[in-house]
Amino acid sequence: MAPSELISLADDEGNSVTVTVSGRDPRWSAGLAAEIAIRTPFVTGRLDLALYASKLDGWKEALDRLDAGQDVAWMEMSRGPSLRIQLNGERDCPEVVVDDESGSMVTVRVPILLPEDWIADHRQRLRQVMDHWIPLLSASRSE
Repeated sequence: MAPSELISLADDEGNSVTVTVSGRDPRWSAGLAAEIAIRTPFVTGRLDLALYASKLDGWKEALDRLDAGQDVAWMEMSRGPSLRIQLNGERDCPEVVVDDESGSMVTVRVPILLPEDWIADHRQRLRQVMDHWIPLLSASRSE
């Protein structure tokens, strides 16, 4: 089975933000179709997303900065949604901010109590997604 869950940030309060890869993007052979899903007791939403190798590299860099104690913004300079992680949010816990300024013009801020090992877990998730999907994307470009 292909690895699909690139990001899974969730807590026991029912708050979560996930990024799930569903396969090759049918509109662009060098990209992956994915979605960002937000679930809280108050708001639920989802947003389609196209991922490609440089965005996955950007997530790796973001994880490195988070590990060094820095807040990050992932995909901030591209079209489509961005995801920011603030380690010390407004409610004295980490917050994930999903911003869809170029589409729906909606921003959702989700406080999430993260486990101690969440960065290591996400490095493993990224490695699994890249090991499986990047060779397939590279092969489709050379066909």
